[in-house]
Amino acid sequence: MESPKMQHKGLENTTVSDVLVTKEEHNISSWLSCRIEDTVYNAAKQMAQNNIGSLVVLKPGDQHQIAGIITERDYVRKMVVQDRSSKHTRVGDIMTDQSQLITVTSNMNILQAMQIMSENHIRHVPVIDGKLVGMI
Repeated sequence: MESPKMQHKGLENTTVSDVLVTKEEHNISSWLSCRIEDTVYNAAKQMAQNNIGSLVVLKPGDQHQIAGIITERDYVRKMVVQDRSSKHTRVGDIMTDQSQLITVTSNMNILQAMQIMSENHIRHVPVIDGKLVGMI
């Protein structure tokens, strides 16, 4: 069911914040994120248990600063294809580093965000407004 806010807006008038899953709505540290030092096994298990395809990797000691992102694609390309052990490999070894991340802001038009995702062949994008605020 659409929210009243969404019922009166077309996508051309919808921003990322209109569809954003935020920290306030869900506990970011329990389902959306992991740490650099976590094993890839635990990160993959967390994704599978929560039926999600990516985790934000947070900087040590800071729940709002992103170090990178780990996705199902990272797992397949950097673990399975290279025959690495997920129980002995750290997330920081295979994640996409924050310096290479594509991000959006919450006030960006959702169609722009979708275009960026399509052009870059990505399915998961952190939303950054000076700090991590969510994921689309």
